[in-house]
Amino acid sequence: MISFKDFSKVEMKAAKIKKVEDIEGKDRLYLLHINVGGDDNRTMLSGIKEFYSKEELTGKTVAVVSNLEPMKIGENESQAMVLAAKNSKNEYKVVFLDESIEPGTKLE
Repeated sequence: MISFKDFSKVEMKAAKIKKVEDIEGKDRLYLLHINVGGDDNRTMLSGIKEFYSKEELTGKTVAVVSNLEPMKIGENESQAMVLAAKNSKNEYKVVFLDESIEPGTKLE
């Protein structure tokens, strides 16, 4: 278990997926270009390629952890993490948010 104090350090926000790209040599990863409010544009790597097409993700609003330390994979940097759940078929299902929720909105 973690304490409430530790949990309160996690910053979750709404983010709009602006563009989705394949990554050469990576069968499961997408490079997502997201907006986390205002001028806060970032890249995010996500292992959801086998579960979603680019078209299914582009333009969607998703829940992300926005205050993770950036992580590099090859030439790409992941500056956030999309929230998803694994179902009984071992499929990842992304947490999509209602389109009325603006990018940058804190999730509580």
